[in-house]
Amino acid sequence: SMNNTRVVQFVLLGLTNSRSLEIFLCIFLVIAYFLILLGNITVITITLVYKCFQTPMYYFLKNFALLEIAFTSTFIPSTLYSLLTEEKMISLPGCFLQMLFFFYLGTCTFFHVAAMSFDRYVAICQPLHYPAIMNSRFCLKLVLACWVVSFLLMFPPTIMIVQLPFCGPSVMNHFYCDTSLLLQLSCIDTRFIEELMLVVVIIIILGTLIVTVISYGCIIVTILHISSSTGRKKAFSTCSAHLMVVMIFYSTSIYRYIRPAQRGGRHSDKVLSFFFCVVTQMLNPYIYSLRNNQVKQALKRSVLKTFCSSLN
Repeated sequence: SMNNTRVVQFVLLGLTNSRSLEIFLCIFLVIAYFLILLGNITVITITLVYKCFQTPMYYFLKNFALLEIAFTSTFIPSTLYSLLTEEKMISLPGCFLQMLFFFYLGTCTFFHVAAMSFDRYVAICQPLHYPAIMNSRFCLKLVLACWVVSFLLMFPPTIMIVQLPFCGPSVMNHFYCDTSLLLQLSCIDTRFIEELMLVVVIIIILGTLIVTVISYGCIIVTILHISSSTGRKKAFSTCSAHLMVVMIFYSTSIYRYIRPAQRGGRHSDKVLSFFFCVVTQMLNPYIYSLRNNQVKQALKRSVLKTFCSSLN
């Protein structure tokens, strides 16, 4: 009987059933993952090499870059392997580990976005107090708080999910082990865990969104009071790019996670998750860091130095 058989592995249906589309997605994911790694490793490298980038803003960006590499590495390599080999199976422990790291690192991402928006708020709206407020000790505490609070929020529901019995069916209509779909496959009633998960997700997403919206709201008001039209235009250019990423990031995650999960999952859920997990992560290093003129100049110096060294 299926109900008496313990599930030892799950089937992840992936992004699509079309083989030609799978090949296209595989190529896109390879390019996206390369750009994510390249962009974030570049950010980490320049913040470590050049002293001018050892400021609070780049301290947060360096930690955010490390987080993005870790987060995307929880599912992109396994998704690529599945697309290349058409292997849809994932073991129960493997599924739990992927869910745990995805949930934890994803939660950290929201808190880091809020921390970076707060840093920009202090820099633009309280410039005279910025060095005193955003000192190295406070920045370290803020980053550690992101990691610790994320862990405290995700630990209780994760432990409950790991202890659930699974006895079939074992098919997930997704490309990674999604928490909501995993709960649907348990043999027992999981309504309490689903409600707890919803509360946790609301705290994470809406809590960090409020901080981000208030910070950028104050920034926009301050920018409007800048007398120089050139300064206003430059500030709005940077702010609008940040807001574009934040809007995509939060709108997709709110629609995807702050609502009851559809039984069996929907194709639109996979598309939204793809935007949230891949597209925004690919844009982040280029929007937050690599568009900066100071960063561009540092990269040019590095390239010229490397080129001259190779000639000599």
